[in-house]
Amino acid sequence: MVDCNNFYVSCERVFNPALKRKPVIVLSNNDGCVIARSQEVKKLGIKMGVPWFKVKSFAKYHKIIVFSSNYTLYADMSNRVMNIISEFGPNQEVYSIDECFLDLTRFKRLDLTDYGQHIRLMINKLVGLPVCVGIGASKTLAKIANYLAKKRPVLNGVCDLNSIKPDTLDSLFSTIEVREVWGVGRRIEKKLIKLGINNVLDLRQSSPRMLRKQFSIVMERIVRELNGEFCIPLEETPPPKEQLVCSRGFGKAVSSLSELSEAVSTYATRVAEKLRYQRSLATMIYVFIQTNSFKKEDQQYNSGRLIHLTKPTNDSRKLISAALVGLKSIYKTGFFYKKAGVLINDILPISSYQKGLFDDIESQKNSESLMKAMDGINNKMGSGTIKFIGEGLEKNWGAKAEKKTQCYTTNIDEIPVAYCI
Repeated sequence: MVDCNNFYVSCERVFNPALKRKPVIVLSNNDGCVIARSQEVKKLGIKMGVPWFKVKSFAKYHKIIVFSSNYTLYADMSNRVMNIISEFGPNQEVYSIDECFLDLTRFKRLDLTDYGQHIRLMINKLVGLPVCVGIGASKTLAKIANYLAKKRPVLNGVCDLNSIKPDTLDSLFSTIEVREVWGVGRRIEKKLIKLGINNVLDLRQSSPRMLRKQFSIVMERIVRELNGEFCIPLEETPPPKEQLVCSRGFGKAVSSLSELSEAVSTYATRVAEKLRYQRSLATMIYVFIQTNSFKKEDQQYNSGRLIHLTKPTNDSRKLISAALVGLKSIYKTGFFYKKAGVLINDILPISSYQKGLFDDIESQKNSESLMKAMDGINNKMGSGTIKFIGEGLEKNWGAKAEKKTQCYTTNIDEIPVAYCI
């Protein structure tokens, strides 16, 4: 497994080297919560996910540098990293924006620690991002190895569990809390501790069948993977998502139907794009709105509406129309809305949809051509280059991003300038 270190913070540092060795925080959408921290910030004790307003004074006192999230930049940097990593192995699974699995079974004759160091060197040289590499006989072991590579400086960013003697490995595993195992959440951790399973070694030495009875087949696979069995295959092509959501908090409270309509139209457009990307169709769409529950002095109102579509579609226009029907049915005047969203969870693959005898084939072809043209232009020129007028032009309701940096790699007007001395 290759995992970028403090990914969002590291992306900001690539284009601003003065940030190195300084405490840096990146905030979530709407500048709401802390979603990335430099090592310096971690040492100060700020936790992941803490609301920004709770630590704002603390951050100011400690001169912590703060940025709004810049997902356009992070996504582009991620694509660059993943493309580089793909050159080092025949099979790759992009697991998240900052981590991926790589199949190294063909390279067993190589010194895999050296190979991992070469991967780190090339990513740092070509993109400027620091990464750690964890190598193991299974995906679960590779995740554990990556954890050790990050936590133990003596490993210099690469840990190959295959090169460690069994007794030493047991000793290492006994120091790692069971919650660090991939797939073990807080709820499962509590149950495991009640069974006397406190660390990775305890879990590794447990009976897979017993844990399957206590939990599920997933836990059995985890135990087998910890013992070197390859139970969870690489997913080179991620499976289509069974649920798609686009939801945002507003930068300011919204009370008018027109502004809510702009937001809902924008969110419906985003989920439609995701549907087309994974070649799927929606059969229903759910729209919801809610006020700010933290503002006790305001009147509270939360509501949602499910709209069933007459025919499965991924046409942005049809999804926008359906979402607006839902919005109008739940909207009430006199409230200050803080958030809206659109959700789709009854999704069909395009390949499984059987056209009806009376379907307007010509209209469907025109729809597909239009959506394909829009997606092509927006992919090439930038998201939102072409959009529906219903999405709004000013978007005064948009999320806060007061400390957002430039899109250095995707916007020609924001490319950093280099000066020669």
